[in-house]
Amino acid sequence: MQTTDTFEKAAILIVDDNEDILEFLLDDLGEAYTIYTAVNGTEALKILSEEVVHLVISDVMMPEIDGFELCDKIKSSFELSHIPVILLTAKNSLASKIEGLSTGADAYIEKPFSPEHLAAQVSSLLTNRNKVKEYFINSPLAHIKSIAHSRLDEEFLEKLNNFIVENIENPDLDVEHLAVAMNMSRPTLYRKVKSISNLSPNEMINLSRLKKAVELMNTKVIALGQIADIVGYSSLTQFGRNFQKQFGLTPSEYMQRAGS
Repeated sequence: MQTTDTFEKAAILIVDDNEDILEFLLDDLGEAYTIYTAVNGTEALKILSEEVVHLVISDVMMPEIDGFELCDKIKSSFELSHIPVILLTAKNSLASKIEGLSTGADAYIEKPFSPEHLAAQVSSLLTNRNKVKEYFINSPLAHIKSIAHSRLDEEFLEKLNNFIVENIENPDLDVEHLAVAMNMSRPTLYRKVKSISNLSPNEMINLSRLKKAVELMNTKVIALGQIADIVGYSSLTQFGRNFQKQFGLTPSEYMQRAGS
């Protein structure tokens, strides 16, 4: 069974036109996280289109694209909407806070801020997201939409899952097929799936096969060998090995527990 200990180091994008702030936050958060930095929203969007990023910390007052607009672009993007955003601002008016939250920001922190407070907010957001991901990965019955954090995420995951299920008998189903079906490039699909689930697209296909198998096993009317074939495994042995690796028990053990 996969645990959060096996999850990769989370990547954070820090966006601020003040080089001193960037350097300070890089020093403060760099030991615990992989850090990317950008001096404006335009540069930030370029990084988000190229790297797997798990959280964005952005100043509000910036030239070109400010923090509010950057947050809105992230939260309204099919490819990026799952990424939590923390906005930093010197504005402390109620109207400013409302504007920040209306763009979809997950947290709003006023300057001057406590480094401990920011670090705690980052840790809380990432830990809660990872708990949801871990539950989805390790629970045979958890639905893929449980890892969605927005309407766009739900739409993306539902479309992804539906395509996998519709083609589940195909043992050659892979990331290439998914990318075409989702109308996304392979790198963009990889970044989206990896960031939202901590799985690669091929790992997501495998997990979807196993979860569909559990659904069929729970009907108690289909033999395991037939189920393995239905969900695209070349043999019952391969199916059993993958099932035990993912959920920590064999298909037979699962059926016994489910029937007790």
